Amino acid sequence: MITGHNKLALTSKKPGKTRNINHFLINEAWYLVDLPGYGFAQISQLQRELWLKNIQEYFLYRDNLKNVFLLVDSSIPPQKKDIEFTNWLGAHMLPFSLVFTKTDKARPLELQKNINDYKTELKKTWEELPPIFLSSVEKKTGRDEILDYIKVCIDKVSK
Repeated sequence: MITGHNKLALTSKKPGKTRNINHFLINEAWYLVDLPGYGFAQISQLQRELWLKNIQEYFLYRDNLKNVFLLVDSSIPPQKKDIEFTNWLGAHMLPFSLVFTKTDKARPLELQKNINDYKTELKKTWEELPPIFLSSVEKKTGRDEILDYIKVCIDKVSK
């Protein structure tokens, strides 16, 4: 969605398609990095734990990391593993944003409830919430806002 190229990253109806760290050079200026998900992939618990460990190490030792976009499925209630990973990112003071995906998949009231429940859960331990974006691949919403935010992140580095 971000690049406008639908076939850039592998997607599937079956979760867990991304199994490697994939780097995409954007405009010869910065990298978009697609990491394996830690949630709904149909893999063993051991494999899931290994992926999570590798993702965490990637974030902790990546000096040039400017922002993590944590993708959260907004069509379902908040998941414990998403809240835990959000809190892990915050505890390690890693720059990140929440991107609520699939905003077209739930009824408006259900969508708002899921997002509000996620925010309420975070507010139990957070003074200030990270930047939040709403997105839908189908309706092509959220792309411009995310790209504007990326530009701000890049401009901060350039100065």
